[in-house]
Amino acid sequence: MDFSTALRTERLVAIIRGSDAEASFRTVMALAEAGLPLVEISLTGKDALGVIRRARAELGDAAWIGAGTVLTGSDARRAAEAGANLIVTPGLGAGLEESVRQGLSTLAGVLTPSEVIAAEALGVSALKLFPASAGGPAYLQALRTPFPELPFVPVGGVDAAIAQSYFDAGAVAVGVGSPLVGDAADGGDLDELRKRAAEFRAVCAR
Repeated sequence: MDFSTALRTERLVAIIRGSDAEASFRTVMALAEAGLPLVEISLTGKDALGVIRRARAELGDAAWIGAGTVLTGSDARRAAEAGANLIVTPGLGAGLEESVRQGLSTLAGVLTPSEVIAAEALGVSALKLFPASAGGPAYLQALRTPFPELPFVPVGGVDAAIAQSYFDAGAVAVGVGSPLVGDAADGGDLDELRKRAAEFRAVCAR
């Protein structure tokens, strides 16, 4: 399954930014077991590249393991070497350009119409509307007027309650960090993570 299909099928990208590498790895595995296979591991987390390597080794080549907060060309290269097959950026820049050059699937951070046009010209896989909380579902709906066919993924302040509103506004998926992951990647309760995962899965299945 290619990334665009996986994104539209799963409708959720889980975002992990942990202070504990072992807990972050356990969080990746718990999410995969809970049926949430699209995972972004932020490079700002503890030993993120090590977590990506371990996840790739454990989950195999078919898994969608993303590297997030990719800013530079070096970030993109190191992430790919670690096994990331999805690159997520907070905005446009060298990290995104290098990722596209390498042929990696990309979720590019955009907010304005000009950024959408620039990202689309690069040939990105999907558009990460970030921070989505700056305008909410109404802003996404307005942004889709000139770009009705482009795949938008709101990220930033998305919880289970508002996710459906983003879907109603035309989002193909949502990206969710702390409302889903909570403190699991810092050593918190994985059972609580599994409960939240089930709640988000139910929203995404509607």
